[in-house]
Amino acid sequence: MTKAAILSVPTETGGLTYQAVAGDKRSEGATPGQALDALTRQLSGDQTGSGAGLLVVVQGLRPDRFFSADQQRRLTELMNDWRTARDQGQALPPDTQRELDALVEAELSASADRAAALADELRP
Repeated sequence: MTKAAILSVPTETGGLTYQAVAGDKRSEGATPGQALDALTRQLSGDQTGSGAGLLVVVQGLRPDRFFSADQQRRLTELMNDWRTARDQGQALPPDTQRELDALVEAELSASADRAAALADELRP
């Protein structure tokens, strides 16, 4: 199963864009749906085809016990750096890319932990 995260990213003008991330694939859109559609076009059929599945996690805007304000702030900084590098036809330095990947994975894990906590709260 392919895991994709959709992150809301503040723009310099005070708005939001959305970044969809799955492994080494990334896309942007004005809405979460646009970002996901663009990402899905990048994924091969065996990553999303019959039986493989695609798990999508949409990141909330508020920090919580699963993903802190510092982590969100750093993720935003790194995503801005990634976009700048991409726009210049470059890649992030390997250490920076590893940090970005680790934060994306941490947010994915936080989303799973958040969902599990919610499920526990909903149990009678």
